[in-house]
Amino acid sequence: MNNGYRIVVDAGHGGSDPGAVSGNLKEKDFTLKAANYMYDRFKELGVPVTITRDTDRTLTRNERLNTMRNTFGQDSKVLVLSNHINAGNGEGAEVVYPLRTSSTLPSMILDKIGEKGQIKRKVYQRVLPENPSKDYYYIMRETPNTTALLIEYGFIDNPKDQRKLENNLLDYVEGVVEAVSNYIGINYIPPTGNGGSQNNLYTVQPNDTLYSIARKYNTTVNELKNLNGITSNNLSIGQTLIVPTLEIIEPDITDGYVVKSGDTLYSIANRYNVSVNDLIEYNNLPTTILSIGQVLNIPTVSPSDVVYIVKPGDTLYKIANSYGVSVNDLKKINNLDSNILSIGEQLYIPKGNTVEETDYIVYQVKPNDTLYSISREYNTTPEAIMEYNNLASNILSINQILQIPIKEVSNENTVYVVKPGDTLYKIANSYGVSVMELMNLNNLTSTLINVGDVLLIPNQTTDFR
Repeated sequence: MNNGYRIVVDAGHGGSDPGAVSGNLKEKDFTLKAANYMYDRFKELGVPVTITRDTDRTLTRNERLNTMRNTFGQDSKVLVLSNHINAGNGEGAEVVYPLRTSSTLPSMILDKIGEKGQIKRKVYQRVLPENPSKDYYYIMRETPNTTALLIEYGFIDNPKDQRKLENNLLDYVEGVVEAVSNYIGINYIPPTGNGGSQNNLYTVQPNDTLYSIARKYNTTVNELKNLNGITSNNLSIGQTLIVPTLEIIEPDITDGYVVKSGDTLYSIANRYNVSVNDLIEYNNLPTTILSIGQVLNIPTVSPSDVVYIVKPGDTLYKIANSYGVSVNDLKKINNLDSNILSIGEQLYIPKGNTVEETDYIVYQVKPNDTLYSISREYNTTPEAIMEYNNLASNILSINQILQIPIKEVSNENTVYVVKPGDTLYKIANSYGVSVMELMNLNNLTSTLINVGDVLLIPNQTTDFR
């Protein structure tokens, strides 16, 4: 019983229209993944549902509108759920609703997305600038009488949201499914096989075939086709398939960990406070792809090993410096492919390293400054400054405040900050070293120094007579 409601699921953009782009991330890929999952879930729950596109193809405006307007007619019980990803460096989810409807459903949707772990920004209406009586978005303006919503799951150009979208998008979509189910008055059943549901959902991975998926779930290709209403053998990466639920009895933990639907090496490693590399090496895995029912042995982390929880303001550079390891080593042991961190994320720190404090100088950017010139001035590197300040690019603004890292050195050297009136000769003389020693140690090509320059002074026993 769905009280007469019908649903049109829309995957925003597609084909030659990538939508918002950040690096190698494209909005159209996220929206396709979200829409296919949403379509399959409503189909599984018994709600009349259609979808505007289920592959990466270009839709004209009229093609998209025709699906929205003509499949189920046009009345308030036709819910048009258009999936999108935002841009503009904000953070969190938003829901836009038309001028003709109330905020009840969009508010329920945003609340459920928030329960799944995403930041809630707002629900709102947006008007056409040249005619404030009309909606800004054509999918609302040109689908009269329907309940058309635009759901923005996060910001593609925000590093925190990027990680959330890559790892948690389907959780947020499931929140939408739950909210809509509650709104239209149907019995919501989670996608876990509980409550009488006999199927799970599977997201197609690179190199998947219907045959390989059928083998994984102990079924047949024909059964998969029948379950999903498909007629060809072609699959798209990110496509969601309904698959039979496997009855898996998990053995005692001493026998290892049994991989369940939705598990990844990263999620399992986090659960047991080990690194992905440890799991791969300990189980001699030839690939990072897991199979449901596969048993993994979990390496024991010795008490001398350290698991670090990322705090606000942390960067890989800061954490690596504080434990006396390199950023590359930290990325390698945690299987990280970027420098972006999330608050609360767990990082594995190898044993045998001791904490080494790092200090910094507060620097205000002046005209003509570049990261290169500043790094030369403070005996560091542009990369270190970018890491320490979490900079996304090497472009600086006048009066911008930077923290310039100065790593404490061993007792072989002393750090000296140049003061007004100083010369290399005076500094060398006061420490009982030669000018050439200072130049060699600090990689100086001339004797010119500036106030605020940081110099390393070789420590040695000096006899002042």
